[in-house]
Amino acid sequence: MEKYHVCRITVAPLRKEPSDRSEIVSQLLFGDRVVMLEKTEKWCLVKTHHDNYEAWMDHKQLQQVTALQYNDEQSYKYVTTVNFDNRLVDDKGEIYYLSPGSTLPFYQDGYCYLGEQRFEVKTAPIVPNSSDFAVKVEGTARFFLNAPYLWGGRTFFGIDCSGFVQAVYKLLGLSLRRDASQQVEQGDLVDFLASARLGDLAFFDNEEGKITHVGLMLSNDKIIHAAGKVRIDPIDNQGIYNLELDRYTHKLRVIKRFI
Repeated sequence: MEKYHVCRITVAPLRKEPSDRSEIVSQLLFGDRVVMLEKTEKWCLVKTHHDNYEAWMDHKQLQQVTALQYNDEQSYKYVTTVNFDNRLVDDKGEIYYLSPGSTLPFYQDGYCYLGEQRFEVKTAPIVPNSSDFAVKVEGTARFFLNAPYLWGGRTFFGIDCSGFVQAVYKLLGLSLRRDASQQVEQGDLVDFLASARLGDLAFFDNEEGKITHVGLMLSNDKIIHAAGKVRIDPIDNQGIYNLELDRYTHKLRVIKRFI
């Protein structure tokens, strides 16, 4: 079995089990790399390169690459920008519309490549840089405002709470793990809500004490997060207060700083 692959479609569902009926736990975006761990007639178990997530997917949505191509980190540094019109055109003239933060493998002189296949990149890409974080994090996060909530989603057309902060951070050159319960293990502790600043992540737990939600602080009293949709709500020491529902919806557990 050939191990190394790259996602060749705009967005591919990653499922808990090898079945079309199985829960979608995450998504691959164009250019995301995976290692194939198992393969059946239709399905394969993969581990993602960017966040070490294991899940099942349809192997027809992958392009095989060599170990050398897979491990060439410099060739995966360009990504699609915060923009509604990120287009690729293949040599047959077919168009692919990509979500922000999609990777453009082996980008050079207006083209990117998957194996032997060439794509013209119609929108100027970026190389994310964490030195821009403080200046760009609020605008990047606000781009996703009103994107609908989707469990396992990572795109503007459907995104979950941890997928949202992961996407914002990726566009600014920072790497987060996939789930809120994993992300909370990263970063440095912020002792008090009053000390929170733009770009910090706030984590929230359930009755059993499990981390189940994450959002991005816009200030020490405002948060942007995906709940129903990507929205901005007030936050205090108790947690997030939803003005529409007139009640607290998420109980604050901890705040982390990543840069």
